[in-house]
Amino acid sequence: MPITINGSGTVTGITAGGLPDGVITTDDIAAAAITRAKMGYAGAILQVVYGFTTTQVEASFSSATDLGLSASITPSSSSNKILVLVSANGIGVRGTGATSWDGYLVRASTNIGGFGNYLSNTYGNQGFWGASLCVLDEPATTSSTTYKLQGIRRSGSDNCIFNITTGTAGTGTRSTITLMEVAA
Repeated sequence: MPITINGSGTVTGITAGGLPDGVITTDDIAAAAITRAKMGYAGAILQVVYGFTTTQVEASFSSATDLGLSASITPSSSSNKILVLVSANGIGVRGTGATSWDGYLVRASTNIGGFGNYLSNTYGNQGFWGASLCVLDEPATTSSTTYKLQGIRRSGSDNCIFNITTGTAGTGTRSTITLMEVAA
C-alpha cells in the first residue's frame, strides 16, 4: 500500500511498526496519550499514596473507633490490586486491668486485615508495641477507595491507646499507611 499525505495533514498507508526507530520522540507524544494502564505490565507499581498521623487516640474503643490513619487511592483499572502497608505505633492500654484490643485495616466498611490482643499489666501504662500490616487487596473498582485503621476493645475496661505521644514510650510517635496500585 502506498503512503499518502493527504491535504488535511493526515497520513495513510503506514502499517504498525512501519516507522524506523527514533522517529517518534517523547516530546512528540501528548501528555495524556499514554495512560497508567498502558504503561504497566503485570506486577508493575502504577502509583503510590502515603498517609500518616502523629495524633494520639485514647478511648474506650467499646465500638469500632477510627484511629486517624487513612489514605485514599483511585485505581486505574478494576482488575488491579492495592498493596497496603501499615506501620502502627504506640499501641497499648492505660491502666492495670487485663484489657485487650484489636486493630483492623478497613476498606470502606470491609475488614481486610488486622492485629490484636494488646494487654495492660499490673504496672499500668506499660506494654506499648508497634504492629505492621501488609495486605494485597482486590477492591475491583476504579472509584476513589479509602483505607483506614480502626480499633475495638475485646476485653477489660481500661482505655486503649493508639499512637501514644506522651511519656518515654511514645515521644514523637508516627504511624504510616502506604497504598500501591499493582497492575494486573
